[in-house]
Amino acid sequence: MRNSSRRTFLKGTAGVIGGSVFATGSAVATGDEGTERFLIDLQEVDRSDVPDSVDIIHDIGEIDLLAASGDPDEVPGVASTTPDIAVYQDDTGPAVEHSGPNGKGNSASHNHDGPATNTELQWDKRVQEVDNLTDKPGGGKTVHDVTEGAGTRIAIVDSGVYDGHPDLADVVNPELSQNFTTDPYDFRPNGAGDHGTHVAGTVAATNSNDGPDGGVLGSAPETELVAYRVFSGVEAASGDVLGALVEAAKDGCDAANISLGYPPLPAENPAVIEIKEAYERTAAYAREQGMLIVNSAGNDSQDMDEDGILSLPTEAEGIFGVSATGPIGFGWGGKHSDNEEKWLTGNRLEEPTTQPAFYTNYGSAVDVSAGGGNADLNGPEEYYRDLVLSTVVSDDGTDDPTSGYAWKAGTSMAAPQVTGAVALVRSLNPDASVEEVESLIQETASMPDEGETYHGAGHLDLQALVDAASGKGK
Repeated sequence: MRNSSRRTFLKGTAGVIGGSVFATGSAVATGDEGTERFLIDLQEVDRSDVPDSVDIIHDIGEIDLLAASGDPDEVPGVASTTPDIAVYQDDTGPAVEHSGPNGKGNSASHNHDGPATNTELQWDKRVQEVDNLTDKPGGGKTVHDVTEGAGTRIAIVDSGVYDGHPDLADVVNPELSQNFTTDPYDFRPNGAGDHGTHVAGTVAATNSNDGPDGGVLGSAPETELVAYRVFSGVEAASGDVLGALVEAAKDGCDAANISLGYPPLPAENPAVIEIKEAYERTAAYAREQGMLIVNSAGNDSQDMDEDGILSLPTEAEGIFGVSATGPIGFGWGGKHSDNEEKWLTGNRLEEPTTQPAFYTNYGSAVDVSAGGGNADLNGPEEYYRDLVLSTVVSDDGTDDPTSGYAWKAGTSMAAPQVTGAVALVRSLNPDASVEEVESLIQETASMPDEGETYHGAGHLDLQALVDAASGKGK
């Protein structure tokens, strides 16, 4: 692993990395008019004893919780309430924007028919052989020759999804999609940013943009997405996330992607312990309904096995945690700058696509790793090609949002790679249990040199996964 400039990278990429808060401690979410948000444990107090002065925001009775706002001291019982800790978007600043596959119009990096198209810049999908994504495909069998995720449903619990994007227009179910915040808007971003739209594209973009640069392709373009918006800005309430996850399970989703989290939290703090238990109740309920919750492991370069801290929700039992990997040198130029086919194998690929990203959290809570992007800001201007390219939206708080594409990096970008994989498995085996889906993803994963510490059971391998799910594996 290249460690020489790790801290320099971490500081320099604060604007492009998703999945970390870069802060210490925790904050309590606030309700309308500044009132305190808190959770009520119905295992500790009867519902009838909750006074009318307390505003119930989400009734999550399926897991014996209420998300509430007001004065927690008005609820009887010392153990009946806990602060509703704020949860954060996995985005710490603007993405490196992509205004076309090669904004300067220089085609020297591509030797086929002009500048690279968007799909040719998707190293994460190309290395997984999702489909023939170059203008000169190799002709071998791809993942989409087996399945594109038809008949499945995936929840995106995030900042909203812009369903007006040409690569997402026929993917999002607007009837089921919901806003779980207390603002008056719908499930679309409405000023909450493009994070959820980027995640959605990684799962299910359809490459439907008929412009000269084309679109991007997701792992499971025939799945159905349901957007559950839990952010109005970069901060949300844990209760909104828990309510959205329970609703997603009730709506029959096969998996829920939560590319969100908290800074490292003190493990012995009573409120932290209660939030961890709330996620475990939620995961248990979701699994009973057949839904797997996939979570980004976090971007703090944190050893999650360190005593005294918790990385949530990843360390909650029943949550599937994903760490991030990415290349260094994809399409940078050099000896093979004129041969796009060699971008993944050429002399300038200094680190492979399975290289643990410099920012990723690691430890025993990682179930698998997946492509989330990497970066060397001391490299050439093409460094951003080592991030993940996907769908975005700008001016999302207006009546006329603008669809586009951008590179981002983070465990936020790695988690939806796995969430899309769940859709592929369930499309082939609709009756597979959550445990069977998890086991199949882990058993077919390949193990890079860094081992379990960074990769859990291994690195996501879609080809091996769909072969095993379709009965063609070894």
